[in-house]
Amino acid sequence: MMMQRITFVFLLHVFFLRTSQGLSAPPKISPATGLLNRFYDWKAETKIRYQVSGPPEGKPVLLVHGLFVNSDHWRKTLKELGGCGYRTYAVDLLGSGYSDKPPSISPHLCGEYARFGDAPAVLENVALGTARGETRIANVDLRHPVSSCYNFYTWSDILTDFTKQVIQPNEKVTLVCNSIGTISTLQCLIDDDDELFDGAFVVSPNFRELHSAEVPLAAIVMPILRTVQSLLRQYGKTVFDALAKPDTVKQILKEPYARTEAVDDTLVQVLLDPLLTEGSSRVVFDTLSYSAGPLPEQQLQHVQKPVWICYGKDDPWTPGPRVEALSRMPTVERVEGFDGVGHCPHDEAPELVHPLLLQFLQRIATQTPTAVSNAVPSTQ
Repeated sequence: MMMQRITFVFLLHVFFLRTSQGLSAPPKISPATGLLNRFYDWKAETKIRYQVSGPPEGKPVLLVHGLFVNSDHWRKTLKELGGCGYRTYAVDLLGSGYSDKPPSISPHLCGEYARFGDAPAVLENVALGTARGETRIANVDLRHPVSSCYNFYTWSDILTDFTKQVIQPNEKVTLVCNSIGTISTLQCLIDDDDELFDGAFVVSPNFRELHSAEVPLAAIVMPILRTVQSLLRQYGKTVFDALAKPDTVKQILKEPYARTEAVDDTLVQVLLDPLLTEGSSRVVFDTLSYSAGPLPEQQLQHVQKPVWICYGKDDPWTPGPRVEALSRMPTVERVEGFDGVGHCPHDEAPELVHPLLLQFLQRIATQTPTAVSNAVPSTQ
């Protein structure tokens, strides 16, 4: 499964490289959602693209995308929640979509430096899951092996700052995430000293099979894997250039989808076009070298806000028993599996996901409301 996913990502990205002729400017209006593409100036120098739907007075919801996609992947959820009266935001995380792609070594942007400085950061004897839903003990290395700013702490900082400076909520914000976006979302809940967030709705959590704590026989395999990752960062385009063909991209995108009819021309366009921007190749190969960082079971031990989880039972990447086992975590209130659905239920089967998401938002509304009064003035 691990090598299958690596091959999927590399072939997909090489297609982007083969078709790229340079910088691709974002359209004014997203072809997937019909919404205006907006930009937030993060740390006064880095542009983060976002979209927003729904009435300004609506309860705020923030959507967090998965690996190598962007806010357009929430095309159906943006419309649904906005139409139901929720003020719904979706961002492109740093390095994704039409957001900026600065150099990997950017200490002033890197969320790891603020937390760990230059010191190692390894959690020992952490209870993690297995594909069969059992428990195992492992050490979790939290630091990106090449000290890149493209890590979950940076992305979590962006979500928090975006909430304070753009959403400026008068009430708490609910987070909704897919796949690898789960890690940044859960980190937001853990770090939520300002009480900005009231819970998370997770669509297909990702357990990061390239993480050193997830790789079998890590002491033997990781040195080899890191050597391969280093070579691919340098020569990946050349190696895979001969393998990727433009007419295969739609088929490649169908791998994580069980309901392949959802992979339409609009989806292909909105995922491909932003990856023609300068710096995309560096981000992709850098992210594939990210064999560290937090993991869901480790994070959920520290989350104190309600969490609901749904997933597709035909997901080729996420083992169902491991997802179901998350129900043992104290704040995970519900885990729901969908038959015949893959890794992206929000796009494959919105008729299943959206009613459950709306139930979660209603459940959040039953909590004692707490106003948010410490949002800082907008930088825009």
